[in-house]
Amino acid sequence: MTKRRSTGQLEAAVLEFLWAVGDPSTPGEVHESVAPDLAYTTVMTVLNRLHAKGSLERKRRGRAFAYWPSEAEAKHRADQMRDQLDAAGDRHAVLSSFVYTLTGAEADELRRLLGEAAE
Repeated sequence: MTKRRSTGQLEAAVLEFLWAVGDPSTPGEVHESVAPDLAYTTVMTVLNRLHAKGSLERKRRGRAFAYWPSEAEAKHRADQMRDQLDAAGDRHAVLSSFVYTLTGAEADELRRLLGEAAE
């Protein structure tokens, strides 16, 4: 018996696949690579939802559409981080919890980036 994935998990898997491929992909390619255990129509539904949300672009390729992410993975992840921070009741607590999980190299990089942003 296969474990059922949530819609959010499937959307994330589709986006990760499309970022990794780097080229527009058809629903058949996405289905085969991301979720061959699921119905093709389920993958189509996820692609259509992501397109409706603005997360994917698409263009005709033969009888089907080919899909690709509308933004780079880094921008998408940064937007998610911003959304989480905006939703926090105690922003300081969230930021400090995040900072204390960073490695030394990550903290150095964050300091460097904050310095650039302040200039």
